[in-house]
Amino acid sequence: MRRFALIPVTFLLVAMTTATASAARFDELFLDKTMRVDYFHTGNMGQEIVALRDVVSDGPWAGSRTHLVETLNLGAYQFEVVDRDSNQVIFLRGFASVFGEWTSTDEAKERARTFGESVRFPWPRKPVQLVLKKRDSQNAFHEIWSTIIDPNSRFVNPSDRKSIGRLWNVFENGPAAEKVDLLVIGEGYTEAEWPKFHKDVARLVGKLFNTEPFKHRKSDFNVRALDLPSAQSGVHRPRTKDNRRTLTGVEYNIFDSERYVLTLDDHAMRDIASAAPYDYIEILVNEKQYGGGGIFRDQATAAVDTGFAEYVFVHEFGHHFAALADEYYTSPVAYQSGGSEHPEPWEPNVTALLDAEKLKWRDLVEASTPLPTPWDKEAFDKHALEYQAERRKLREANVPESRMDELFTREREWETKFLGSQKFAGKVGAFEGAAYEYKGLYRPEVDCIMFTRDEVGFCRVCSRAIERIIDEYTK
Repeated sequence: MRRFALIPVTFLLVAMTTATASAARFDELFLDKTMRVDYFHTGNMGQEIVALRDVVSDGPWAGSRTHLVETLNLGAYQFEVVDRDSNQVIFLRGFASVFGEWTSTDEAKERARTFGESVRFPWPRKPVQLVLKKRDSQNAFHEIWSTIIDPNSRFVNPSDRKSIGRLWNVFENGPAAEKVDLLVIGEGYTEAEWPKFHKDVARLVGKLFNTEPFKHRKSDFNVRALDLPSAQSGVHRPRTKDNRRTLTGVEYNIFDSERYVLTLDDHAMRDIASAAPYDYIEILVNEKQYGGGGIFRDQATAAVDTGFAEYVFVHEFGHHFAALADEYYTSPVAYQSGGSEHPEPWEPNVTALLDAEKLKWRDLVEASTPLPTPWDKEAFDKHALEYQAERRKLREANVPESRMDELFTREREWETKFLGSQKFAGKVGAFEGAAYEYKGLYRPEVDCIMFTRDEVGFCRVCSRAIERIIDEYTK
């Protein structure tokens, strides 16, 4: 008994020693503040150019001091911070971007566009090289841009920006460096509506942390919120000509999709967010029209007054937080799809199933579950076509949002019953139909919050992906 009791203590001592050594390395390499590099990303489907805008201070460093070089292999892009003296990578993160998503649209075939982007990392004590890389179809990263940054240069601005709005704690469980720090920004709320924003935060953040695995990992998070004053309620909605100019620039109709909500003004969003220590940003939009968006380590948004606001908040945060792909394939999207060949996606919850023995979630598949995993896809697809036709008809008629919520509710009831009746429901396998593709891409379970609006939560593969991200910030 005594011999086995010593094992956890030994592991604890090793972990403490490793953490202490990592913290010492952090102090050797970095200061306790955040460097933000703003740049412009320009191009089209076949070309991209990156140009530096500026290098600024972005407040205290809220990220981990022990997990500096990430090994999760996520993101369409990644950036490296390289020490100039040793040529060693001292910080690395994967991410996705609005530009990266835009290049998959039809518009990117015809013209070029420019998007602002930023990367954030601990403030280096000495000159570093920032290297931006892009993933190719074979999942290899290639350098597309780099620049040398001397933190003591006159071209680097170490001054912090005065905060806009009023910051407050939703809950706090410990130091920022040891927790995942989420910042919730209210957009489209007048000062008189700030009490409403506080209630919306409580409701939507409450839903997130009542959903596993966030529920049992709540103590690993800090959540702060920012009251942001708007001149009038709501945000820009081009299709209905409800025109607004908001501080974050968040708007509907991104990539001409009526429900896609993002800000294209990354630098303005980052200036506003610098009021708080944060790792992830969620923008709550004071609107009734169904909508939201989420990009890995960029931003997440959700309209607060639809009947499915809680679902949208959690679903879109899954994209932003853990690089989860959309698992649905029947809803209209702006991205191009339908290719005959599919390379293995980098997202953790979809696969091309090129080799069943090397399936990235193979350890969660029971021996009795076949790969690919059969389900009544034909019946589901037939029903989905009918549902999408009805949805388009309602949108074209510009019906009240309550009518859309009624349709979504009926669809949820049908899908919950249908998918729950499948032979391999509740089992991890490889179910064809995912990431906007009818054929050739597969999802881990027959149902998941990344597939439908059903109250089924995250599947086991998505849950594991979320916990791996949490560990990167807290272990």
